[in-house]
Amino acid sequence: MTRYEIAFSGQLVEGAPLASVQANLARLFQADAQRIAQLFSGRRVVIKNNLDEAGAEKYRLTLERAGAVVEVLAILVEEVELTPPPAPVPVAAASTVAAVASPASPGRLQVAPRDEYMAAFVDVEAPDFGIAPVGVDLQDAKPEAPAPVVDLSQFSLAPAGSDMGQAKTAPAGPPPDTSYLSLQE
Repeated sequence: MTRYEIAFSGQLVEGAPLASVQANLARLFQADAQRIAQLFSGRRVVIKNNLDEAGAEKYRLTLERAGAVVEVLAILVEEVELTPPPAPVPVAAASTVAAVASPASPGRLQVAPRDEYMAAFVDVEAPDFGIAPVGVDLQDAKPEAPAPVVDLSQFSLAPAGSDMGQAKTAPAGPPPDTSYLSLQE
């Protein structure tokens, strides 16, 4: 299936003034001046992709009428054919566990795919962790950390009320002289 993309490199239709093309594109894309300036930066900008042939031609004509020359490039899209889904499993078999221990590698699980997506992971080896009963502590037990040995023999206690070397506050200065002030009645 062929799909198309529309790319713009800042080229104008012959004879089209730059200001009117920028105004036309701003109106067409409902964009501000900064976004329109990015279109005219000289770099190749993909405006739209994944279009069919009719849609790509419509975009090209519309942009050409606005004054812009665009490239219409075909994109090769590889079609992938999906495998059919697996046959439905009977209800009794579906309730059983889908992972069974592989005889080739003990302690590993072989996972049965549930759909096409999971079929890609059939060959992945997964460890058989199992499920713990309810209420079991899953974290490994850590040994108690021994109390650190600290030598405090070099320290002693001072008697209560003794000076421990704190910074002393400076004594307050004399109160201001207010003898010349009087109250009026």
